[in-house]
Amino acid sequence: MYVKRRDFIARSGAGLCLAGMADLALAQDFVEGKHYRVLAQRLPPTVPAGKIEVVEFFWYGCPHCHAFEPVLSPWVKKLPADVVFRRVHVGFRPAFKPQQQLAAALDNLGLIDQLQAKVFNAIHAQNIRLDRPEQIIDFVASQGVDKAKFTEMYTSFGVQTKVRQGEQLANAYKVDGVPAIGIHGRFYTSPSLAGGEDRPESEGHVAVLALVDQLVQRLRKGG
Repeated sequence: MYVKRRDFIARSGAGLCLAGMADLALAQDFVEGKHYRVLAQRLPPTVPAGKIEVVEFFWYGCPHCHAFEPVLSPWVKKLPADVVFRRVHVGFRPAFKPQQQLAAALDNLGLIDQLQAKVFNAIHAQNIRLDRPEQIIDFVASQGVDKAKFTEMYTSFGVQTKVRQGEQLANAYKVDGVPAIGIHGRFYTSPSLAGGEDRPESEGHVAVLALVDQLVQRLRKGG
């Protein structure tokens, strides 16, 4: 349920069975150092005062990120106004760069939430190769996005800068696998940590979001 930096090449499918798990996750006593960790050095805030930032670190080629997306997406849509959510594609190796640019370009165009699941589905369900810029540009255009506009954004300096900033943020959080979540420069967790590596992947998906909700509430109270 977690692709680690050292073994991200391994690919395995994962199913979802969420019925009855939300209450279990919400009732769980999460333990610092076991289910989440506190960053030794706080990261400077990147959101306005009064807002709380939540960051998902992911990789389009990760089967566990793909399995997490149907659970994560509806949760994101229901976030309160004081929570700012964003997605950062990791760069564990140079070959990830085209997809890092894809995520950054979609984000800059305000399309990442709309197309995130479609990108995952193309790779994992339809076996569409999205490893090279020309493949990526053609695919995004096939989704009704203006090809020239996307190409300009995809190759822009702004996207290159966003990719570098994302790598720096992942390094600052010490992201060692995906999917993972950083909370306001203070906390780091993942479905594997929150749910436990010996439990079904779907339980981890629910547990990690319940944990993030708890940590956000803690931050609201000044904790």
